[in-house]
Amino acid sequence: MKAAEREASSAGAAEAGAGAGAARANILAAARAEFAQKGLTGARVNQIALRAGVNKQLLYYYFGNKEQLYCTALETVYAEIRALERGLELDQSPPEQAMAGLVGFSFDYLSQHPDFIGLLNHENAQGAPHVRASASIRAMNSPLIERIAATLRRGVRSKVFRKGIDPVELYISIAGMSYFFFSNRLTLASIFARDLGRTPAVQSYRRHVVAMALAGLRP
Repeated sequence: MKAAEREASSAGAAEAGAGAGAARANILAAARAEFAQKGLTGARVNQIALRAGVNKQLLYYYFGNKEQLYCTALETVYAEIRALERGLELDQSPPEQAMAGLVGFSFDYLSQHPDFIGLLNHENAQGAPHVRASASIRAMNSPLIERIAATLRRGVRSKVFRKGIDPVELYISIAGMSYFFFSNRLTLASIFARDLGRTPAVQSYRRHVVAMALAGLRP
C-alpha cells in the first residue's frame, strides 16, 4: 500500500491536470457504491478505480489510501444530504408545512440513495468509528437541529405543535421511520407477503410516515 501511495505522487500528478474535478468526482461516486456494497474491509481499491475509469495511482494521489477515501465518501454523503436539507428553507414555510417537507424529504432521499443506507449499515456494524472521529460530520448536524428547534418553537407559538418536543429525538424518529423501511424492506416484504418495492406501496408508506410524524407533533 505504501509503495503504491509513493508512486501516486508522480503518476497521479501527471494525470491530475486536465479534468481533475471530474476524475475526483468519479472516484468518489465509485467509492460510495463500492463501500455501500462491501464496507471498508471488503471494498477493493482496484475495483473502485475500475468503476471510476481511472488509474489506481490517481486514486491514491487524491485520497491517500483506502481508509481516507472511505472517510471522504462518508463526509460527502452527509454533506450532500445536509445541503439538500438547507434548501428546504424550513423557516420560510408555516410550521406544519415545513415539518411535512422535512419528513417527506428524508423519506425521498433514502428512496433515491440506497448507497447512503449501505454506507451507514457498514459503518454501524464497525461501531461507527469514522463518523465519531469526523468533526465535520458532527458540525453539519448542528445547524439542522437548530432549524428543527426553531420550527418547533414557531409551531408551539401558533398552537399547532405541542410543547416539550426534543429536536434531536424528533429527527431520530423521522429518520428512523424511513430508514427502517428501506434497510429492512426485503425481510418485511417476506414476512408480510407484501411487495414493498412497488411504487404504490412506497408512496403509501411515505404518506403514512408524514401523517405519523405530524400527528405526534400536534397538541
